[in-house]
Amino acid sequence: MRFAYPGMLVLVALVPVAGLWWTFLRARREKALARITLAVPKSRGSSLQTVLVLSGLVLCLFAASRPQWGRSMEKTVQRSRNVVVAIDVSRSMLAEDVRPNRLERAKADVADLIDSLEGDRCALVAFRRTGVALCPLTTDRGYLRGALEQMTPESAPRGETDLGAAIRASLDALDPAADDHNAVIMISDGGDLRGGALQAAALAKKRGVPIFTVGIGDPRNGAEIPSEDGRGVQRHKGAAVKVKLEEAALKAVAEASSGRYVPLATAGTAETTLGAIYRRFLRQVAAKEQSEEESRAAERYQFFLAPGVLLLMAGASLSRGRFRPAGRA
Repeated sequence: MRFAYPGMLVLVALVPVAGLWWTFLRARREKALARITLAVPKSRGSSLQTVLVLSGLVLCLFAASRPQWGRSMEKTVQRSRNVVVAIDVSRSMLAEDVRPNRLERAKADVADLIDSLEGDRCALVAFRRTGVALCPLTTDRGYLRGALEQMTPESAPRGETDLGAAIRASLDALDPAADDHNAVIMISDGGDLRGGALQAAALAKKRGVPIFTVGIGDPRNGAEIPSEDGRGVQRHKGAAVKVKLEEAALKAVAEASSGRYVPLATAGTAETTLGAIYRRFLRQVAAKEQSEEESRAAERYQFFLAPGVLLLMAGASLSRGRFRPAGRA
């Protein structure tokens, strides 16, 4: 036998002490009355009432400690979705038009998204030239955050950004048998330099997986990219390389997959965080009911609670709303 709340057993042990104290007080009261009157009639119900009440308290407190023994199988049903978050880790994502830079802002918002999952499964994909799965579908938020924190531009092979490869890697992380419960969130500054994104988006639509594209960066003013040695900015033919948020490709991918394009504001607000975007749009994706059977310790408190309550009621019936004082019939 084990107890869910073993601390309650201390109160169980105190009940006999309380009973002895009550008996002592009653005996002292009877002696005091005996000195005043020649005889003090004994109450027939007083002792029985005390025994009933104390026994009831012991059983009820024992039940409150939740005794358990044996095992029972419990069936749980939960509704969940599968979401793959694909994050662009190309060097253009290091531009600082979003503080501290585009990639770190994306990671911070994905952390907010993880807090909004509420039982939904999530996977992480990093992409540049190809997509790389960093974390499979899981409900383990700690595992997701750990993979997210370690994400850098080196998390995916170097090369021209390929949104199509990112979509294919995201689809590979999803179970085709559950595509009506699947979705992809793609976060990028939009530079699709290899093509193939629309074909991959069409494949996602065929499978019934919407792609919610999130554009990050400033679409009007270009931002410089830090150099790889960290001593300046990237240059081409002596001029600093500047990159803008290119929304056209992201909008096209979202439209081709029956998803939605959402620009992530350069200044974070409660309405433009990924958590808010998730709650607003992805909750429209159908949730899948999953049934699981889990073996748990069987609760046995009812065997003690029911007789305990009956004893308390029986004790209460012997008095008019309070313990029967000694010396009264």
